[in-house]
Amino acid sequence: MPFNPKYTITEKILNNLTAITAAREVIEQAHLVPKWEAKLRRQALFRNTHSSTAIEGNKLTLEQVEALAEGKDVVATSKDKKEALNYLEALEKILSFTEKGKFKIADLLNIHRMITKDVMQNSADSGVFRNRQVFVGKRVFDGTTFKEVVEYMPPKIEEVPRLVQEFIEWLNLDKSWGINPVLLAGIVHYEIARIHPFIDGNGRTARLFATVILYLSDFDHRRIFALDDYYDRDRQAYYAALKTAQTTDGDITQWLEYFTDGILYSITEARDAVLKVGSKRKNGQVQIALAPKQMQIVEFINANGKVTNKDLQGLFKISAQAVHKELTKLVGLKVIKPVGEGRALHYILV
Repeated sequence: MPFNPKYTITEKILNNLTAITAAREVIEQAHLVPKWEAKLRRQALFRNTHSSTAIEGNKLTLEQVEALAEGKDVVATSKDKKEALNYLEALEKILSFTEKGKFKIADLLNIHRMITKDVMQNSADSGVFRNRQVFVGKRVFDGTTFKEVVEYMPPKIEEVPRLVQEFIEWLNLDKSWGINPVLLAGIVHYEIARIHPFIDGNGRTARLFATVILYLSDFDHRRIFALDDYYDRDRQAYYAALKTAQTTDGDITQWLEYFTDGILYSITEARDAVLKVGSKRKNGQVQIALAPKQMQIVEFINANGKVTNKDLQGLFKISAQAVHKELTKLVGLKVIKPVGEGRALHYILV
């Protein structure tokens, strides 16, 4: 049977979507200078990484995630550090995943492979469908001993390839991309979690795939809000919301109510941050519309403090002359400025 999500647009969902649209409009119209926009993006990157990995037991603090991203070492298990670095890398590569309407099963497997590289108990389980039955449960103390209680039993292993194929086929339909992008991301998040196609890392994969959907639909093209923060605030509420469809014959309306609550919470925080930063503009500083490649250069400098022509040759796989042309444009826009001469020449943010 082809995949077809079952849900109803309730008054709560409609109200949430209306408020989300209003907050998003404020963000889209906000007057941000490039270096501040890059800073907000980087903060969202760290927060999403910290929250999404913390939900599944990672012990790193937000400050430790930031330190790792800056190339510093922290006192933590190698597994926790690698999980965070994997998720950071996957989020940073969000631009290269695919185009809307052109998803393949390989895209889902690739996302899982990226976030689970070198952290799976069995490395052969990374980036492939599970080959044994798993379950979602918790340990409960009955007064004498701890017992494992099964809370969710995912589909059988032989059903996983077909379910994923049907889901991907539905996701590639034009009518699917006609759905409000927030609801589409919620549907994608839920269905990946429901199928539970992997031995481990299903939650991180579902959350990252939902982020991909929001980006490809142009809902979050500025990438400055951290949805995973909302899940991490109350993990029990998150898991309870995911379980609601089990008792409603597969109807995910309650999950979408929760999901839109989360989007509204996160985008409201992002709106407030944007307004706060925008109000601090100095005289003469205005919003500048940058091309994607130019914004990547700004983000690189924001993360590393400076950039050289050679850095960008490696980043973009283009010639020194092509890099010089991009840098000259940004200098002309007064976004960056050159420092030093000859081999010591580099660029910093204005």
